Amino acid sequence: MSTLLTGMGERAAACTYEDYCKLPEGAPYQLIGGELVMTPAPGTYHQLISSELEYQLKSFNYEKNAGVVLDAPVDVYLGESETYQPDIVFIGRDRKEIIEPGRINGSPDLVVEILSPSTAYYDLRKKFKVYEKSGVKEYWIVDPEDKSVQVFVLSNGKFALDQEVGMGDTACSRLLKGFEVDLESIFTV
Repeated sequence: MSTLLTGMGERAAACTYEDYCKLPEGAPYQLIGGELVMTPAPGTYHQLISSELEYQLKSFNYEKNAGVVLDAPVDVYLGESETYQPDIVFIGRDRKEIIEPGRINGSPDLVVEILSPSTAYYDLRKKFKVYEKSGVKEYWIVDPEDKSVQVFVLSNGKFALDQEVGMGDTACSRLLKGFEVDLESIFTV
């Protein structure tokens, strides 16, 4: 690594997946654009939203046997300079081979990121572009402050905003036909 990690919010530049693997297990970092970016533990409201949304997705998946649902922290390797820990991921049954013992090797079919003050820039900009480029089919951005969800669907290699919904509305997956989330169920936990 070219520079030392010195504190919260500071990054080491020019890092690779090999450098990332040298971190102690459970170290709160993601490898974003070749930088080790500290991602502090999310707050309790963030975790409650994540837990409820994951529960609903896992319940749907259990009923349909569509694939695998995993939650953070799980490494998603998208290249030598890109290894993320999304809040929730879904991998279709026909693509389970990308799940390795230490990481997911390639793009999940669906990624959910719940915005936090420390990670929102990355979720909305840098990671958004890499998820798009790597072929994530559906990307949900959950905003706890605004109590809204944006659903992006990959179309012709680019994310297109499919839905932007708020309290009182329902977010629907295009990838997982029949999976719907009433936003009040995740934001009033």
